[in-house]
Amino acid sequence: MSWKHSTAIASLLLALGSAWAQAPAGPYADDAPIYGSQMMTTQEREAYRERMRSAKTAQERERIRQEHHEQMVLRARERGITLPDQPPMRGGGMGPGTGRGPGGGGPGPLPGGPNR
Repeated sequence: MSWKHSTAIASLLLALGSAWAQAPAGPYADDAPIYGSQMMTTQEREAYRERMRSAKTAQERERIRQEHHEQMVLRARERGITLPDQPPMRGGGMGPGTGRGPGGGGPGPLPGGPNR
């Protein structure tokens, strides 16, 4: 095998390894928000995350999420706390925030543009 081939293969393996390392570990992210987490102990949050990680299917994760939602609604009612009716949506989605709109800290006007 020539030096060029060895270098090309090493580069490819490095790129693949880097991409693999950055891929999500599975269908449930450990940093995903937990509905009602402010009313849970650290142990309860860890147990919930473990149940979600060990769920085999999306349907099982959805069932766990729905059961948890019902438990948190009851707990909130007992404590006189108001929670949203629906569990938080999964996924990144665009939510409230400043974004990159006007005054949002973007790069500013381009040279030669209308703001000369």
